Amino acid sequence: MAKEKDSNLFEYTEDSIKSLDWKEHIRLRPGMYIGKLGDGSAPDDGIYVLVKEVLDNCIDEYTMGHGKTVEITIEGKQVTIRDYGRGIPLGKVVDVVSKINTGAKYDSKAFQKSVGLNGVGTKAVNALSNYFKVTAVREGKEKTAEFERGELTKEHKETKTSEQNGTMVSFIPDDSVFRNFKFHYEYLESQIWNYCFLNAGLKIVFNGKTFVSKNGLLDLLQRKTNEDEIRYPIVHLKGDDIEVAITHNNDYGEDIYSFVNGQHTTQGGTHQQAFREAYVKTIREFFKKDYDASDIRTGIVAAVSVRVVEPVFESQTKTKLGSLNVDINGPTMKQFVNDFFAKELDNFLHKNSAVADSLKKRIEQSERERKEMAGIKKLANERAKKANLHNKKLRDCRVHFNDEPPAKSKEDYISRQQETTIFITEGDSASGSITKSRNVDTQAVFSLRGKPLNCFGLTKKVVYENEEFNLLQHALNIEEGMEGLRFNNIVIATDADVDGMHIRLLLMTFFLQFFPDLVKHEKVYVLETPLFRVRNKQETIYCYDEGEKQAAIKKLGGKPEITRFKGLGEISPDEFARFIGADMRKQLMRLEQGDHIQALLEYYMGKNTMDRQEFIINNLKVELDKAEEAA
Repeated sequence: MAKEKDSNLFEYTEDSIKSLDWKEHIRLRPGMYIGKLGDGSAPDDGIYVLVKEVLDNCIDEYTMGHGKTVEITIEGKQVTIRDYGRGIPLGKVVDVVSKINTGAKYDSKAFQKSVGLNGVGTKAVNALSNYFKVTAVREGKEKTAEFERGELTKEHKETKTSEQNGTMVSFIPDDSVFRNFKFHYEYLESQIWNYCFLNAGLKIVFNGKTFVSKNGLLDLLQRKTNEDEIRYPIVHLKGDDIEVAITHNNDYGEDIYSFVNGQHTTQGGTHQQAFREAYVKTIREFFKKDYDASDIRTGIVAAVSVRVVEPVFESQTKTKLGSLNVDINGPTMKQFVNDFFAKELDNFLHKNSAVADSLKKRIEQSERERKEMAGIKKLANERAKKANLHNKKLRDCRVHFNDEPPAKSKEDYISRQQETTIFITEGDSASGSITKSRNVDTQAVFSLRGKPLNCFGLTKKVVYENEEFNLLQHALNIEEGMEGLRFNNIVIATDADVDGMHIRLLLMTFFLQFFPDLVKHEKVYVLETPLFRVRNKQETIYCYDEGEKQAAIKKLGGKPEITRFKGLGEISPDEFARFIGADMRKQLMRLEQGDHIQALLEYYMGKNTMDRQEFIINNLKVELDKAEEAA
């Protein structure tokens, strides 16, 4: 053993230390720069981060007063983004997109409160693209450079042009990194709307469709709420470097959209926490009553946007703000937001007594409901605490979404947090297959014993009275809201039969009724697993519908063996690993603009109506027609 140790010691030499250049490091550790990879089926997949990184530069130009229009075109897998700002200085076109630590963002006079402070964004896009082309136009001249996976392939000479000033970037994401990817336009449109809400007057044209907002965050909240479900008209307040919009509805939980320098901070940060605390403090002082903080914030729907000099984000994907100061030598974020609320919100409530009365009624309703639940909540939490020590329902993972990343390898840890997933399964056979094949680092499994309770029309007491719901709530860590969520992806994994569909509906009812924030913030998915396995001696193809099955039969020829999977438990753990790994297919559960949660629940989970029967019959007919066509 001693000799073996000695030989290992001598193998560790200067030659063992590798220095990667910028593009090699990005390609080796893409998650550090763009979060999770994915295939485009989730709104935070890497291909949308690539689009965002290029767009951020366009928005910074607009913020600095240069160019009022941005054009985005997507044809197949190629993205082209054109702004009408100042254009990259022609002599630096190659350097700006291919040399780390090169860019105008380091000169804080040019970009005082920009999004892309570290100059990595477009370099990451370049390194992670099969093809990348940048053209800069300045004062009648243009310069173009072309790259493949970060390698410069052609640097064009400067030429004269009649084009307007600005920058155009065109890229095709690398399909060896983003496998089988596809752009879902609804995710891009949601992203584009956020840019418009945060930059009133900016016009973004996406594939010929124009997006523009006149009223900023007021428009955003109108889009996120339904007029007949809010308790009072949206309160819209603006100040230097801060804008907020606030209302309440009848939902449980908090629904807060936070932004820094135009960047959607989906994981919050110091500004969101400052908002939550300042709002509670101002309300208590206005009503001169020490309301419980949870009563004040239950049912809140709000958006807050701040502009900060040199913000410090937790990662390159900029989803969580870590900086505390608004200005380099100015007030802390907490003090800044608190001062704004103490003046502006207090003034508004004094001038609008009807809004103040409606707000007070909402707070007192929450207070009554909380007190009614106090006894059973305490008992249920004690039971859950004991159960958590030996919770047979939960097979946990090592990394969690709400962990504090370690100082060492922080970026790598944050990228793994994006992958954290909990599979909610039915029965022992399905959970057994997933448990054996999962990635224990980032994937957890919660096993249901059968069909959960239909909680439509019930109060939140049922979350505590029902042991299974209570344990699920604790596994997710959402009792106190989204802040402590332990998993970035909540995936419902049930059989693709009538019972499995029923369980999906019951779980969706649970989330929409009591934790709608999870659906609104696009955290809940349904796992798609193959219905068929078609194989011969040379090749095996897994098919997710009848059409794919027919295509596989045609491809393999002859008479291949066809297996129909009736349930998740029939798929072996070895096979299952490929369906929950890099190529996992999952369908996002999302609310469309104008959807009413209570109306949706009434339609699907209420008394059996003729409308619903007609809906089921019509959709069943469509599926049968598709199957017949494929056959």
